[in-house]
Amino acid sequence: MLGAQLMIVLDMTVVNIALPHIQNGLHFSTTSLSWVANGYTLTSGGLLLLGGRAGDILGRRRMFILGIAIFTISSLTGGLATDSAMLLASRAVQGVGGALAAPAVLALIVSSFPEGKERTRALGIYMGVITGGSSLGLVLGGVITEWLSWRWVLFINIPIGIAVVAITPLFVSETQRQPGHFDLAGAITSTAGVTALVYGFIRAAANGWGDHLGIGAFVLAAVLLTAFVFNESRASQPITPLRLFADVSRSGSFLARLFLIAGMFGMFYFLTQVLQILLGFSPLRAGVAFLPMTVTLFAVSRAAPRVMPRLGVKPMMIVGMLPTIAAMAWLSRVTTSSGYWDGMFGPMMLLGVGMGLVFVPLTTTSLAGVPPKDSGAASAMLNMLQLVGGSLGLAVLVAVFGTASRSAAAHPAAGLTAFAVKQHAFAHGVGKAFLLAAILDIASLLVIGLVIRVKAAPATAGAPAAPREPASAVE
Repeated sequence: MLGAQLMIVLDMTVVNIALPHIQNGLHFSTTSLSWVANGYTLTSGGLLLLGGRAGDILGRRRMFILGIAIFTISSLTGGLATDSAMLLASRAVQGVGGALAAPAVLALIVSSFPEGKERTRALGIYMGVITGGSSLGLVLGGVITEWLSWRWVLFINIPIGIAVVAITPLFVSETQRQPGHFDLAGAITSTAGVTALVYGFIRAAANGWGDHLGIGAFVLAAVLLTAFVFNESRASQPITPLRLFADVSRSGSFLARLFLIAGMFGMFYFLTQVLQILLGFSPLRAGVAFLPMTVTLFAVSRAAPRVMPRLGVKPMMIVGMLPTIAAMAWLSRVTTSSGYWDGMFGPMMLLGVGMGLVFVPLTTTSLAGVPPKDSGAASAMLNMLQLVGGSLGLAVLVAVFGTASRSAAAHPAAGLTAFAVKQHAFAHGVGKAFLLAAILDIASLLVIGLVIRVKAAPATAGAPAAPREPASAVE
């Protein structure tokens, strides 16, 4: 299960390192290039709630295998893409496969390990795969792009997917089905609403905030998302049970995760391009440049479950956010003269420590007190927030980047060559995007400090305390 999860996570970042080569090969613009990432995360994030519900009704193992099969086939078509439309369509179908498979992984972990020390250790390994796999994908993407071609960042999924589909029935038992029906109205309004929202930001990045289609997309997103909330409050079997939000701490952990992922996803997107465009790194060298962060992040994630009972759930999240914010603020100072050791290495190490510390207690807080019947919905919600938060965050950061870079290009310093003007505009736009990422991380810290309330965990239990449960919650 974790092997399949690693494949899904790797695919989200392994493509990032190949983006400059994909742009040249299939003639994407700088702003439209973000759809290579968002094409996957939008469909996957939008349909994750439906995927979680499908696992509850039809069986989680069945949906897991179907999802991996779809993911594998679409990886093949994406690798064979001859134009941008074919690649984006394949990435969108990949997202459908991920939406069916991903909720089953976390749901099976939650249902297989009782709340306490065992679940904390299992979630530590799971988050190690999530966070370590994200940065490992950058290293692997560099190796593949340098030695083979960008197409192999998609082809690499094929043998892994075939192996997972073949051996899953041997090791994973089917779960008990729950009677019910699908909330198609909720799935359609949530997916379409988030897609319209992201499209609005992408239009703003390309054409400015006054673009009529962009404004129309924002209005449509507001209508659809309002309809989604209204539908979920009245549906007999919603894909998002609103009782999951009855606990204030759990709702706070969802919001904090949304802000944190929004900044982190944009960081990976822009940092890979900074290394290759400003610093002139090859794809392989750029991938290896992420290795210190990868090792640090994975090591800290593995140590986090042992540290958490002694430090406390909430203090550990706060401690983890501080170096994350400092890293983004540091990266916002990037210029055309920035180097790797003086401008990139330090922030990367801080990010490795910060993200490694914050994700395990944040995930534990989100899942504490969730009954088995809602484990699929809660797991899908976490995965959805991760993907939708990444899509929205990337769209917003790309919009800020586009506005700032256009402004810098329109008012260049005297005596600069055309190439220097382009480099300066790129660096200026990236700096503003990183600054916004730092602000998003500050918002996450404020939510953790002001909204999340957890009881002290007994040191002997080795488990995080559950968030305070309201008496009225339907749990």
